This record gives sequence, structure tokens and C-alpha cells, in this order.
Amino acid sequence: MAAEPALHQLAPGDAVFLSTETANAWGHIGGLTLLDPSTTEGFGFEKVVRAVGERIRLVPRFTWKLAEVPFGLDEPYWVPCDDFDVRRHVRRAAVPSPGGMKELGELVGHLFARPMDRSRSLWDLWLIEGVRGGRFAMFMRTHHSLMDGQAGVGLTEVLLDLAADATRPPLVPDAMNEAQPKAPGALDVAWRAARNAATRPLKLARHVGAALDEFVWKPRSRELDAPRMPSWSDVPKVSFNAAIGPRRHFACAEIELQDLLAIKKHFDVTLNDVVLEVIGGALRRWLRAKGELPEKPLVALCPVSLRDAEDRTLNNQVTHMAVSMATDLEDPASRLRAVADASFLSKKALRRGSFDVLAALAESFAPAIVGAVTRGADLVVDAIPLPGNLCVSNVRGTPVPLYMAGARVDAMFPMSVLQPSQGLNVTVVSYMGKMDFGFTVDPDLVPDVHDLVECVHRAFEELSSAAEGVVHRAR
Repeated sequence: MAAEPALHQLAPGDAVFLSTETANAWGHIGGLTLLDPSTTEGFGFEKVVRAVGERIRLVPRFTWKLAEVPFGLDEPYWVPCDDFDVRRHVRRAAVPSPGGMKELGELVGHLFARPMDRSRSLWDLWLIEGVRGGRFAMFMRTHHSLMDGQAGVGLTEVLLDLAADATRPPLVPDAMNEAQPKAPGALDVAWRAARNAATRPLKLARHVGAALDEFVWKPRSRELDAPRMPSWSDVPKVSFNAAIGPRRHFACAEIELQDLLAIKKHFDVTLNDVVLEVIGGALRRWLRAKGELPEKPLVALCPVSLRDAEDRTLNNQVTHMAVSMATDLEDPASRLRAVADASFLSKKALRRGSFDVLAALAESFAPAIVGAVTRGADLVVDAIPLPGNLCVSNVRGTPVPLYMAGARVDAMFPMSVLQPSQGLNVTVVSYMGKMDFGFTVDPDLVPDVHDLVECVHRAFEELSSAAEGVVHRAR
């Protein structure tokens, strides 16, 4: 028996991605997949529309839309989208000749930069034709208020198949089978707004206490020679740390996962440490070539999932940790050890409970105030200390091949949000024995992103040669 419709109000951690949107910084994430149609017959737009139409309804919230509370006094609600039509969300496009990754990056950057229509369900998908080698590409955008990156992997497993000729519907986690929402009445909205407003002062006090502990009491009591996490005053500004504009561009890279794992084992560090060092080594090489390498090390903000291993819900459960990328060190092995030490300290601080500015805003203030604070900060972004130079996300994918409407997925390249003052985001996902790197940039701040991608390969080779006996095959 179907569950009775219920009120679905967005949690503060989901709603904050709506209230912090500005004219130049949107709250959606995306993914570019390359498709090989040789594994099926008759692959094309209509086949994709049918497949997506059948599968997307298995995750009910992807057929819902927003109902915002007047004047932004409380978090919005999910309500039924009575006129939902998959054809309003699935479109087709063609990449310009010669259809290589550069042209594809420019196209999806243009598509990614478009704001999402809040009057409809907050996702869309393009099937892209004309990709070199007779392939197709698929580009999907999803608003961060719908799900976080790790939950997106669960959605991928619903939309895609494990075989080209799969006939059985996918197994959908129970947590995704949510009860249909019902539209809130005026009394529901007023009562919940009053209740939530009454709880915010206590939450604000808790976050203020965490901020004082992290930025005032701990620095005063810390010994000068003790190892520590980077503070906002430690973060240097480089050319891509400026007010971002509305344009986006995208580039990507691939590295064999087994080679990264070999380096991980050789140095006895985590895979995420290796990924951070490769990106940090690339940034060091790239900035030095431009004459911009700062004396202080760059700092990465790394999203950390707070969800349990068995938790398959779609809501956002994420915080951030700041990690020094050790770009002040020349030797790659020394950089990796420094990154591993910095990552260990940040994880330790997270377990103690560190200050999270996004969570503080989301839980302490109504969406209207969060939006006003965000827009105000956007006007004076150059005068505000940086929490980090860029965001670097590592999303666990799947080791087995997946299929869309029978076409094999050859690669998955993630795209993510650009924060104010951060014109560069790097997100990586593991898929089918490779680590796929996605670089989302503001092209006015990072006009040479393909040079940076080339530096990723050089940095990987440099780190590989520093590890004795590691056989590497850069892609």
C-alpha cells in the first residue's frame, strides 16, 4: 500500500544551496558521460527519452518541484509537479566539429552556466551527438538541494544498467521510495516558520561557540611549533581567487586507478591524499609557469560525507575540511607526506567538531537572511578572507561498466559548483578502473584550463617516478 502524502520541507542543509545562489553562482552540479553506442542497436534520442522516463519515476523526488515560503521566512517545501513531462527535461544537442573533448567541454560549460527553472523539477539532461569516434555524450544537471554527490552515485545506479541488454528494473533503495509530498496549507507554513524561527537562536549560539573555539581560543592556546590546520589567514590569493562571473568552462583528465593505488600503497597514505597531491603538484607547476606561485601553500576545501555506509537517502549530509596542498614544497614525495599529515589533522578536527560556515548559515538564519548575507559578501568578495583556494571533491563510483539505454558508459566526468572567490573546482570520481577528473572553471579567471589539465599528467608522472617500482600509465 502506498504511503499517505506528507509534508516535505527541505532540511537547512538542502535549502542552503538555493538561498546562497547569486546571479553568477548557481547551486547545481553536473556530470558528463561518454557513451559507446556499438553495444546496442538503434541507440538515439528517443531511446534515451524512454529509458530516462521509465527510470526517473523510480526516484519520486525527481518528479517534484519547489514551493517557496513567502519572503524567504522559512525553508521551502517539495510539492507535486502535476504537469511533469520528461520531455521538458531531456533535450538533445550537437557538439561542433571535430567533436573532441575541447569542443565538448565548451558546450557543456555553456549548458552548465544556464540557471535552472525553479518552476519545474530541478534537473535536466542533454544527449549530445557528433562526438568524435561515433560516440555520444550525455550531460545531466541536478540541483544540489535534491542530493549530494555521493547520493548522486545512487541515482546513477537507478538510471543506468549493469548490462547492455538488461530487462529487469533496477533495485531501488528503500530510502529513495519516499512518500509523495502534499502542498502545505497557510497554517502549516505559518506554524512551521514560527517553530523553526524559535530554534534558530540556540543553533546560532552553538555555531558562534564553535567559531570562537576554532578562531580565538585554539590559536591562543596552541604552541607555536605545534602542527595545525590552515586557518583563513593562511590562505594565499591567486588569480582564480576573485569575483566569479556567469560563464563556465569544463575540461577533464583520466588516470589509471591501479597506478594511483600503487602510489598509495608505496607511501602508506590514503587514495584521497594521492589525488590531492596530484592536483596540488599540477597547480604548483601551472602557477609557477605563469609566475604566480605564492610562498604560502594553497589550501583545498574537501567535502566530507557524514552519511553512514548503508545510508542511501538523497539529502545532503556533507561538511568541509581544509587541507594544505603543500604547493610550497618542490619534492613530490615531501608534498604527499605533508598533504597526508594535513589531511590527518583536518579529519581529527572534524571528529572533534569544527566550525562549518555553510552549516552555521543554514541552521542559524532564515533563507532570506542567508541570501542577503551571500549577496552582500559577493559585493565585497576581494576584502573577505578565503577559507580555501578551491574545492576538491572525491566521489566513490563503481568499478563495473554501466549502460544507458544499451550504450556503454566509457567515462564519467563530474562538474560542480563554483563558490564566490573560487574560479576553479576539481571533482574526481572512480569508474571502471580509472579516476576521472573534472575541472569546472570560470574562463575569465582560468582561461588556460587545458594547460592545467596537462599539468595534472605531468604531476602524476613526477609523483610516480618518486615511488620506487611503481609502474605508471598516465592517460
